[in-house]
Amino acid sequence: MCGIAGWASFMRNVKDEQETIEAMTKTLQHRGPDSMGYFFHDRVVFGHRRLIVVDPEGGTQPMTKRYGGISYTLVYNGELYNTEDLRKELLNRGHRFSSHSDTEVLLTAYVEWGEKCLERLNGIFAFAIWNEKEQLLFVARDRMGVKPFFYLEKDGQFLFGSEIKAILAHPEAEPIVDREGLAEVLLISPARTPGHGVFKGMHELRPGYYGIYSPNGFTTQSYWSLKSREHLDNFETTVDTIRDLVINAIERQLVADVPVSMLLSGGLDSSAITAIAARYYQHQGKGTIHTYSIDYKDNDHFFTAHAYQPDSDSQWIKRVSDYIGTQHHFIEFDTPELVQALQTAVYARDLPGMADIDASLYLFCAEMKKETTVILSGECADEIFGGYPWFHQEEALYADTFPWARKSDQRYKWLSNEMKAWLQPDSYVKGRFRDTLAEVPSLEGEFRIDKKRREMFYLNHVWFMNTLLDRKDRMSMMASLEARVPFCDHRLVEYMWNVPWEMKMYDCREKGILRKALEGILPPDVLYRKKSPYPKTHNPAYAQATRQWLTDVLDDNRSPLHTLLDVPYLRTLLQTDASAIEIPFFGQLMSTPQMFAFLAQVDFWMKKYKVRIM
Repeated sequence: MCGIAGWASFMRNVKDEQETIEAMTKTLQHRGPDSMGYFFHDRVVFGHRRLIVVDPEGGTQPMTKRYGGISYTLVYNGELYNTEDLRKELLNRGHRFSSHSDTEVLLTAYVEWGEKCLERLNGIFAFAIWNEKEQLLFVARDRMGVKPFFYLEKDGQFLFGSEIKAILAHPEAEPIVDREGLAEVLLISPARTPGHGVFKGMHELRPGYYGIYSPNGFTTQSYWSLKSREHLDNFETTVDTIRDLVINAIERQLVADVPVSMLLSGGLDSSAITAIAARYYQHQGKGTIHTYSIDYKDNDHFFTAHAYQPDSDSQWIKRVSDYIGTQHHFIEFDTPELVQALQTAVYARDLPGMADIDASLYLFCAEMKKETTVILSGECADEIFGGYPWFHQEEALYADTFPWARKSDQRYKWLSNEMKAWLQPDSYVKGRFRDTLAEVPSLEGEFRIDKKRREMFYLNHVWFMNTLLDRKDRMSMMASLEARVPFCDHRLVEYMWNVPWEMKMYDCREKGILRKALEGILPPDVLYRKKSPYPKTHNPAYAQATRQWLTDVLDDNRSPLHTLLDVPYLRTLLQTDASAIEIPFFGQLMSTPQMFAFLAQVDFWMKKYKVRIM
């Protein structure tokens, strides 16, 4: 994995702008601590930071290749999982390779097929290619949006980067947030409207899109989207297909020239990845799989079972590790470390985010990085198989808002009257919700309930899934760790999109068909364990620490929060027992303590980034 940055212009010569591209690229050092490189041309300059995973010598970037007397130059962040298949096809077409890197294969694929190369790629990626012949910059992002690509078009300049901070390092990019950007932070965050970059004029290339920057400006085009069609496979064929797709996706993603490890929570998704990886390694004659889990000091003491989490993970982690025979590493953090990492998490995201849910993942990745470079994680299984509670609740299906934020009116209460009047919270959020529903690829003849479930899956696909993928990318890359997500394989996503709900809910269980497909791979007790969310701290010391942080922020008369929030109302909340005011903030994991931390993060973000509101 890597960090990429660039600056293109057809109005000025940028070849000598070494200092600027170096400043932009330097902000991404954490994404690629192993090496750096630059490319300079009259019309475009590239910067690259590299985390070496495959072909240390042959994968150096930016990479230039000449074909038919024409040069093409690539900067690339990502990993291709069908590299060897593509290489064989390109060799048969007369191409030659000087390395075994996926970087050279990707560049050659573009030389051969142009934009159509994207249809052939299986992987996670964000990249830019300067096409010397056509005098254009071609950029693209993977189908699921696992890898980020932000851009800003301003005054004839086109700036891009893996993270927002790279663009803001350019002297012509300003940390200005207008009404829409502020609404994204205060009303929708930690989610973000697809394609929105929060800062004025900034965007993120949407998943499954490519873009072309030419003298005519920048245009984008979708090259992949979900397609609705009748599912014709019977149940047995569907189960077999899912099993084959899951196994193939996991095995493809084990390829690396550096250590690969697994995240293991003892739940269905991570246990399946670990078991399939261990079996593959055994067949390859490789050593023992290393697995990692996260917990918090004294969490067992403070844990209370509830509907979303009936038991703690620790006993299940040991059960799976012993069953498969992994070398497991239990990583544990205490409250002070977690609170301290809340600010690091903001810098990793360039935005306020999921509070301790972000911070804990960063700490977890930083510890794993001491012993490994690549991890496989179970993100996105819940989005494509229907694992979250809101897939199963009729009131959520028919609610006229995002299911993970159904009580958003509670959230609006802490806005100042001026902000409520300016941002129009209910109108803004419902507008984003309805815009998304308008995109849903419908299937003619579906019953109303099936139509609602398809809408629910689409909402989760383009919103909730991308929120978690943002989190996984920023926190892992902040620790210079590559995270791979096999359940994001587009072939599996495409197939599951049209599988009927009755099949998905086999045996009246959430993700029932996945459990059926994994029979024989995991023991029955693990296979049919009730879903448990990502581990969070239950220590009341964390709630007290976030309460104190926000109190200190509000006690500072210079805090920008005084112009945004209803401070007297917040002070009332801060003086109330947190257990008595459980405010659902976002999803299953974020409530009152996370809300306190989030608001304090907003203060830190505005000061750190010198944010100006326009």
